[in-house]
Amino acid sequence: MLRALDKITGKAVELFAPLNQPVKFKTLTIVARYCYSTPPSETPETSAFLQIEDHRPDKPERRVFSGWMYASSPGLNGMQHPLYDVWVISCKTSAPSQEPSVVAVAPVKPVSPNAGADEKMPTLPEDAGQ
Repeated sequence: MLRALDKITGKAVELFAPLNQPVKFKTLTIVARYCYSTPPSETPETSAFLQIEDHRPDKPERRVFSGWMYASSPGLNGMQHPLYDVWVISCKTSAPSQEPSVVAVAPVKPVSPNAGADEKMPTLPEDAGQ
């Protein structure tokens, strides 16, 4: 998921950009090459590798951005464009959840690794517990 801003009108739109499929926004063509979000147990962070080309009718086609963008720091490695801004919001997937299934198990009594040995317990001196 990306958010794109038209700086002239001030209108922001959300874009769904499937990996390796070009998505159009105004004169821009955006291709998301890779997207990664940290698992819920870690500090939230989403990063994406994007390639953005500008196809303005009055200028030759040119790549205006190629690199990593970070959702938590959109200004860190942002696209420099006079008319538009694009930044990463999140990664989405259509795959089913990869959560491990929970299986109920009866409690297990701990057993010493030497439980089957025929050795006797050593006798400790009376003052050993002090």
